[in-house]
Amino acid sequence: MERRKFIENSGLLASTALLAGLSNYALSAPLSTRPYKKKGDGDKKVKIGLYSISYLGIWYDGPALTWEEMVGKAKEFGYDGIELDNKRPLGNPMDLDQRNRDEMRNIIEKAGLEIPCVAANNDFSSPIPELRECQLLMVRETARLAKDLGSKMVRLFAAWPGVPIHNGTGTYEFTRGNYYSYERQYPFATRLDRWNLVKEGLKEAAAFGEEFGVIMALQNHKPLLRDWRDTYDMVIEVDSPWLKVCLDAPIMTRHDRDWVDEAVNTVGEKQVHSHFGGEYYRDSGGNIQQWKGRNELMGSMFSPEMPDYEHYMNLMKEIGYEGYFTYELCHSVLDENHKPANLDYVHTQVQMAQEYMQKIIDKTYPDSL
Repeated sequence: MERRKFIENSGLLASTALLAGLSNYALSAPLSTRPYKKKGDGDKKVKIGLYSISYLGIWYDGPALTWEEMVGKAKEFGYDGIELDNKRPLGNPMDLDQRNRDEMRNIIEKAGLEIPCVAANNDFSSPIPELRECQLLMVRETARLAKDLGSKMVRLFAAWPGVPIHNGTGTYEFTRGNYYSYERQYPFATRLDRWNLVKEGLKEAAAFGEEFGVIMALQNHKPLLRDWRDTYDMVIEVDSPWLKVCLDAPIMTRHDRDWVDEAVNTVGEKQVHSHFGGEYYRDSGGNIQQWKGRNELMGSMFSPEMPDYEHYMNLMKEIGYEGYFTYELCHSVLDENHKPANLDYVHTQVQMAQEYMQKIIDKTYPDSL
């Protein structure tokens, strides 16, 4: 693919309470720049993960699950692993000493699951040096945490704006609306300025990956990165074997087949992680379907079309992808009275999401155990 010229558009709980009842474990993960297969997985080429943000207590009416509870639910619903968010109350590196980290590894290993990825919530785009340096320190400690937990990967953003909590519930409205937006943050910084700041931050992050033996994966997520092409260009410009791509179908700006085909085939072997999301329902025939309900908040930022996961999975097979597809319930969910849904609703969504994706994987990878 001919590379585009970028210039075109320039101008709370304490850790002891959270981890009560866990026990000890130690294991070192071998180095690799590809998604890993756990010993004993046989021919299982792709796996389904659960992103812990789904159960952090910010999208629904109910508490965050403890690590032990989350591992139990992931196991119960058939997931292979948990992608850990580095936010409180479960995954903030400041809250987890070595004993806590060993305990977390012990509980997930006993369940026969793994932690394929730890997610950073970073923003390298600020023109204020102190703010960038705080973000870099957080990413470095997240890489250290990933190593201690036996994970092989840290997922990165270019410029994550955060999730404000309003009346006890997470919302994107304050960071994606017309009044406050990424573009209005620093009127004195051009897009090109911020692109180069992010690039320098990712270079340092890649060095942290090398230091701790974990791959950094840049997600195709706005803002700054307008689409998958910007994500790919950024990784190419950083030019480090420790920085790869996390290409996600649901957050693509378009879902027509030509666009998705080009994305997957261009990223190719740099693809190391992926997600799926949304909400689901069971139709009259008992089959699980995607549901674009009134609670879906992604339409204003990404394509309003529903992703064709079966087509996407076939493309991933063609490029030889062997890794995780991680489910994330990462938006506010409301009941019929426009109140936050309860925890049982989240359990139902998490369970149906696994069943939905497992059916696609079984069809796409019939030789996968």
